[in-house]
Amino acid sequence: MHAIIFIAGVMLIVATLLDAVETILLPRRINHRFRYSRLYYRTNWRMWRRITLFLPVGRVREAMLGSFGPLSLLGLFVSWVVSLIIGFTCLQWSVSTLMGSNGVDSAPHSLATYFYYSGTTYFTLGLGDVIPAPGWSRALTVLEAGLGFGFLAIIISYLPVLYQAFSRREVTISLMDARAGSPPTGGEFVTRLVCDGRVDVGRAALVEWEHWCAELLESQISFPVLGYYRSQHANQSWLAALTAMLDACSLMLSVLPEAEAHQAKLTFAMARHAAVDITLVFGIRPPSFDDRRSRGGDLPRTQLLDRLGKTPEDLPAIQAKFAELRGLYEPFLLALSTHFLLTLPPVMATEKIDDNWQRSAWMSRTPGLNKLGSGRSGGDHFD
Repeated sequence: MHAIIFIAGVMLIVATLLDAVETILLPRRINHRFRYSRLYYRTNWRMWRRITLFLPVGRVREAMLGSFGPLSLLGLFVSWVVSLIIGFTCLQWSVSTLMGSNGVDSAPHSLATYFYYSGTTYFTLGLGDVIPAPGWSRALTVLEAGLGFGFLAIIISYLPVLYQAFSRREVTISLMDARAGSPPTGGEFVTRLVCDGRVDVGRAALVEWEHWCAELLESQISFPVLGYYRSQHANQSWLAALTAMLDACSLMLSVLPEAEAHQAKLTFAMARHAAVDITLVFGIRPPSFDDRRSRGGDLPRTQLLDRLGKTPEDLPAIQAKFAELRGLYEPFLLALSTHFLLTLPPVMATEKIDDNWQRSAWMSRTPGLNKLGSGRSGGDHFD
């Protein structure tokens, strides 16, 4: 029995350390048939979603969904620590006899006492009410104390890296407010870029969003927990921004000549790459194609076509090209939307909605902002 418990303790310690190292220290996608952290998030997210769906739609539900990311990360850290303490408890129980503070062998201790001793050793408390017997017990005590100190240091250093990646993601999402509205739409993004029938002025913005999509892909492959971190505003999210950018690039590729749409093609490729790979990382199966036009917004707006020098006769070809491009990414966006309970924005907005910067906590629109710029108003853009 002692040998079996010893082997079980070693296996638990090794498995915990391996999972923690792969999650924190290895910035790459790990493929194993079994990974504790993956099982942990899948199980807890399913339970969290089911509980959240009983809440009414609104701030309470969003607050509940937004708290999952930080709380789940804290729970994962706690589970790692508890697993290591239990593993060393098994080792100490198998090979040693604890002694009292006077250094004299005492009666056999209970398993709870061994767990208590392992916990105080792991956190390097050194209370001294129970001490290890000479031999393997002291060696295991030194090993556990050193491991606990180093493991907690790694966890603490992991948090700033995670939140820096989250902050970089959210900064660029905030820029989408004035460029594409809130919630952002691809049609609004293109509409506000149009100037004298050209969208060349948006090339720099597309380059910026190409880099954002690449960073989104890398950060959420390395740190999948970031997918559960939601934006500060309920009408913004990383998935809505990714959707708006894919729609905007698809619209440009459908309307503009090939020579003027080169950067749109590059940004579209990177954005689709992000959508597909993030779906695969979370093990989500894309559903059958579902057209978002049936849930609000359609393509295109006549005013936008006029600004780009297009005629109604060009409409069928534009719609066919746009539908073809959307088929390349739409199922993956819908899969992510269902999994994370994030709302996908329409392709084109159907009603006027003020941007976040035009509103305040006390009124829907702050006085005087009408002169500075418009919200979503059927194709109007900054003058």
